[in-house]
Amino acid sequence: MRRTLALVAVAVAAGVCVGVLGALPASAAKPPNVSGAITVSAAASLAPAFTKMGADFQQRNAHTTIRFNFAASSALVAQIQGGAPADVFASADRATMAALVSGGQVTAHPVNFAANLLTIVVKPGNPEKVTSLANLRSVGIVSLCAATVPCGKYAAQVLSRNHVSISTDKITLGQDASATLAAVASGDADAGIVYVTDAKRAGTTVQTVKIPASRNVLAVYPIAGLAPSQNRALANAWVRYVTSRAGQRTLRSFGFLPVPTAA
Repeated sequence: MRRTLALVAVAVAAGVCVGVLGALPASAAKPPNVSGAITVSAAASLAPAFTKMGADFQQRNAHTTIRFNFAASSALVAQIQGGAPADVFASADRATMAALVSGGQVTAHPVNFAANLLTIVVKPGNPEKVTSLANLRSVGIVSLCAATVPCGKYAAQVLSRNHVSISTDKITLGQDASATLAAVASGDADAGIVYVTDAKRAGTTVQTVKIPASRNVLAVYPIAGLAPSQNRALANAWVRYVTSRAGQRTLRSFGFLPVPTAA
């Protein structure tokens, strides 16, 4: 309980109003009688956390295999709509999930299981002296996610909210959050806008410049089982695990925030 309260206090201090995990299922860390294999299609920003969670889940459930397909949420939706095999979908935004809900590919109401914030990333040492979003107008190359993927939509929102316009000839576009981060980490771009969790896993390959919470955009991640699944019991067990206390602890350790109470 102390750890939960501490997490809430940190988020509130950052200016983000978040809720305790009471809105999420607390049980089902080890669901009974599940076996077989499933494919989880998940937003690229979830890759490190979900990979760890998949290993933990399989340890708890010896006769299961969790396979992952990580990519931009919009690309995953196109794959699923095209008939690609998938049992669970975890998106980086609710609008992308809604496309599968309206198409009848989702078996149950999606559950919001994590949140994220955006941050500016720059080269180590911050040679361009970036201190705010406004400075992105004057740096050489800015790495952003493509406009059709959630991280690109969130970046466009945060730039618009802060009245910052960047010339298109100074922008390089990544196909997902990981590619956008890699452009800065490799030195191909001078700065970029990515999720806080991406910047955290990048370690010393980039330096972060915080976007104040009052000027930031909160990304909310939903998850749901998919109708074409041939193993709905295991798919549902994975969703329950992601939303369980054990799953939530792992997500927090990778920098994700609790789900906002109003979400």
